[in-house]
Amino acid sequence: MNIFYRTFLKTIDRKSYRRIKLEEKSQKFIERSNALRINFPPKDKGTYSFMHSGNAGDIIYALPTIYALADGAEADLYLNLDRPIEYSEIRGEHPLGNVLLNHTMFSMLRPLLLLQPQITRCEAYDGQKVDYDLDIFRESPFSLSAGNIARWYFLHFGINADLGKPWLQVEPDPAVSDYIVIARSLGYHSPGIDYSFLKKYGKLLFVGLPEEFDAMKQRVPNLEYHPVSDFLELARIIAGCRFFIGNQSFPFSIAEALKVRRVLEVCYLCPNVIVEGSNGYDFCFQPQFEKIIDKLDRL
Repeated sequence: MNIFYRTFLKTIDRKSYRRIKLEEKSQKFIERSNALRINFPPKDKGTYSFMHSGNAGDIIYALPTIYALADGAEADLYLNLDRPIEYSEIRGEHPLGNVLLNHTMFSMLRPLLLLQPQITRCEAYDGQKVDYDLDIFRESPFSLSAGNIARWYFLHFGINADLGKPWLQVEPDPAVSDYIVIARSLGYHSPGIDYSFLKKYGKLLFVGLPEEFDAMKQRVPNLEYHPVSDFLELARIIAGCRFFIGNQSFPFSIAEALKVRRVLEVCYLCPNVIVEGSNGYDFCFQPQFEKIIDKLDRL
């Protein structure tokens, strides 16, 4: 539909215009889908290899797919470092600048991944031949700003997993059993949400970047800060706390994978993190946020 006919039709027959626009979108979806052909390896291999470029949270959400595709076999995971990305304004300024995963993040993530029983190897990708390229979802014809990050992989690889059950294993840190643990990135906020009411709840511990803590500390003066040496330590803290509060950033992916008591701040512009299974709550309005925290504090 050329620009002149488009303008003419939009003016005199909006119903036909909308129908043609939908047909054009559907055709583009088909064309992009046809370019995403996947060659599945034999089903009797002892080890399957996977490549992923990050973000760190995307890697955590990919684990159920890795386990399902390996189907009881061992899994080797190769992480592709320094892949360029232009982050959305919704996310805000990203701590990694313009890459998905750098060497520092890889080093922090690796101990947590290697602790998982099915992950037998986790190395930086350097051209190794792999069975599955998990980055394929980035070429998807559908919007990545909605849906469920974990299920994006399901759509591409034709598998299923029970996302209501835990898919990470760690030993909880008993030192934080009395704490509410909080993580909130500088982006993916729900408008009008104010965390200052949390100051009445006593032991509060923040995990995340120093600048994220500083922003939250202004609202919650009694908030304590716990920097971590790696993401295994972070996961142990989240596993051991009273309950966890986070937004759509990496720490929440760990809480979701562990199925701890968890509360998610949902960004209405990009609702692609879904709470599934027991112990999980989500909110995007202040009264509901405060109601949930009050309930969890009484348990």
